[in-house]
Amino acid sequence: MKINHLAKIICVSGVFVLGACSSDDDSSPTTTTIDEPTNYVFERNGETTVSFGGQTTRIAMAEVIVSKLKENTLADAETVIDAMFDHKEGATDFDDADLNASSKSVRSKTAASRDFFSDNATDAATIKGDFDGWIEGQVNDVFPNWAIEAKAGTAGFIQEAGGGSTRYVNAEGLELNQAFAKGLIGGLMTDQMLNNYLGKDVLDEATNKTDNDSGTVADGKNYTTMEHKWDEAYGYLFGAAPDGSKPLASIGSGSDQKGDDSFLSKYLDRVNDDSDFNGIADDIYKAFKLGRAAIVAKDYTVRDAQAAIIREKVSQIIAIRAIYYLQQGKNALEAGTIDYASAFHDLSEGYGFIYSLQFTRKPDSKAPYFTKTEVDGFINQLMGATNGLWSVTPATLQQISDDIAAKFSFTVDQAGS
Repeated sequence: MKINHLAKIICVSGVFVLGACSSDDDSSPTTTTIDEPTNYVFERNGETTVSFGGQTTRIAMAEVIVSKLKENTLADAETVIDAMFDHKEGATDFDDADLNASSKSVRSKTAASRDFFSDNATDAATIKGDFDGWIEGQVNDVFPNWAIEAKAGTAGFIQEAGGGSTRYVNAEGLELNQAFAKGLIGGLMTDQMLNNYLGKDVLDEATNKTDNDSGTVADGKNYTTMEHKWDEAYGYLFGAAPDGSKPLASIGSGSDQKGDDSFLSKYLDRVNDDSDFNGIADDIYKAFKLGRAAIVAKDYTVRDAQAAIIREKVSQIIAIRAIYYLQQGKNALEAGTIDYASAFHDLSEGYGFIYSLQFTRKPDSKAPYFTKTEVDGFINQLMGATNGLWSVTPATLQQISDDIAAKFSFTVDQAGS
């Protein structure tokens, strides 16, 4: 009896063994052992091989940019914020000297993944233009009306009921700073993670496989190029953690755990805190660890299986939060007395997560869960009525929520609560 192409993965105490039968059933099987560490810690010759400094830097830059979008007294604000967004090495755009010295920028990596945008310069330019436009609108439309109470057709502030937070919106009721921040979760973090660094075109580029198989490290480094590319994907989720290895026990550990940054890390924890989705943080973290361990073991089948898990789960985070904020906004609009500040804040966050849907990725596919055309349609439904959010109806918010949930295995009720 001959058995061809038979493989089985066994997990015992963090050790994964891949056994492959030979073509002759009398021969002993060959095995590949994958040692999965407790935390995201990998070493060569006693020194770490993990490196994602560029991701940590871009997350830090993004935090500053978003904060400046609320600083209405900032002199020459549009020029200053634009320079931060499109930072050039050595420019004194930030208060942090390390950020100024960096060659990294947020804009250059927005809508810039290999799989989605290397052959799609038109959409890449349009998306970058959206972010530029949100900066321009905040500075030129919202900042001048900071002390004016907003109404339909007029930018300004809205006070939440009961003395809550003050929100600052454009003439359509949209918080442009929220559109920018939540849009980056998709356009930068998710796109670079799912569609660039976890893609085979990047992981297996040029001699990456041959070098990884032979243990040939990058010039002057302690890691192989393939190891580094996987780490860079990891960095867009965990790169702001005080300890980049981020022990599993600290992920999604209840209401006090709010993520290590204001972007994807924060909303991974928010979703994980929902009883309907508890465990998603563990799933993603473990997939990153096992995928990295598989690279060390030169097992690219296991590596790619973990990339598929990460794509599916991270895409779910985007969709869940889009529905969550649409439903919160819907509830506010259906209340007896409408708190427009609260409703528009939720819907502005929802806008950003809807925008981010175009950067999601179906597992084992090069396609997003929603195309740019579909996302543009959702945005038009949300903002297309006269005066934008001032006129959007609960029925529209429910329809968009239903359409998003239809492509996933969860319900609107699960995501929206």
